[in-house]
Amino acid sequence: MELYLGIDVGGTTVKGLILDDSGNALCSGSSPTMCGCGLADCIAELARRLALNAGAELSSFRGIGVGCPGIIDSENGVVVYSANLELKNEPLAKKLEEKLGLKIKLCNDANAAALGEAKFGAGKGYKDSVLITLGTGVGGGIVIDGKLFEGYKSAGAEIGHMVIERDGNRCTCGRRGCFEAYCSARALTERTRWAMEEDTSSEMWKTYTHDTADGRTAFEYMATDRTAKQVADWYIKHLACGAANIANIFRPQVIMFGGGVAAQGKKLTEPLQKLLNKELFGGSEYAPVKVECATLGNKAGVYGAAALVMNK
Repeated sequence: MELYLGIDVGGTTVKGLILDDSGNALCSGSSPTMCGCGLADCIAELARRLALNAGAELSSFRGIGVGCPGIIDSENGVVVYSANLELKNEPLAKKLEEKLGLKIKLCNDANAAALGEAKFGAGKGYKDSVLITLGTGVGGGIVIDGKLFEGYKSAGAEIGHMVIERDGNRCTCGRRGCFEAYCSARALTERTRWAMEEDTSSEMWKTYTHDTADGRTAFEYMATDRTAKQVADWYIKHLACGAANIANIFRPQVIMFGGGVAAQGKKLTEPLQKLLNKELFGGSEYAPVKVECATLGNKAGVYGAAALVMNK
C-alpha cells in the first residue's frame, strides 16, 4: 500500500496529513512554523514524525505535497516570494528532496485547498470545480478535468484580483474595483460598520458597536432589519458578479465557497444561486453551475497537498 503525505504551511503552523490509496486519513499532526531558512528543516522533522506515528518507513511514501503561501513556481518547486515566511527564490522542493529522499510537489496554498475540496470535499464527483475563499482576502483555485489550472509560471488563478467594478474601491493590490475589495470579510465588515453609522436606528446597534461588528453581523439581522438586509444584499450582489464572471469563463460544474463568510451557509448560498442562475451566459438549464459551501474547512489545504502526489 502506497502512502501520501500532505503538508500545509501557514504563517504560524505547519500541518501534516498521511493518506492511504483510498484517501483515508491515517495520521495527522502539526508544528510551529519556522520562517526563512528553517522552514525546510521544520517540514522534514514533521514528515519524519508523522511517518513514525503511522508506523511507516519514509520509503513507503509515493511523495510529499506541500502547499505554501506566496508566489510559487510549482514546476520548479521554488517559493518565488512569500512575505509571511520571509522567503525569496527559495528552492524548497529541492531542499526537502535532499533531506527526505522523496519526490516533492510544491504549489500555492490556495490552489492546494481547491484541489483538496475537489478531490475530497464539496467538489468530489465533479471534474471541473472552482473554490473561492472569503476571508481577509478573496482567494481560491481552479480545477479543470481533475487537475489544477495555475496559468503561466503558476502565477494565474488569482481569483480575488479580477475587477468587478471599474474605478471602484481600492484593493490592497493597488488596483481599484477588485473582487477582493468588495467580497472579502474585511470589505463586508467595513460596509456593515458604514451602514450602521448611517442608520443608528438599525437593530444591529442593539448588540454591536462600530468596533465589534464584523462579517456575521448583517447576516444575523437580515431577516428583521432593513439596513442589515441591504448590506447582505449588497454583498451577495457583488459576490454573484464575480462568481458569474468565473462561471462564464470556465463553466465549472460547481463553485464552492470557503472561509469565514461561507459559514453563513444557506443564508449566503440560496440567494447567491438565484442571482448566479440569472447572470450565467445562456442561462442555467443547459450547463448549470451549482453553488456549494466548502466542507473541509482548514483541512482543505493539507488534503490538497497530499492529492498533489496522488495525481502523479
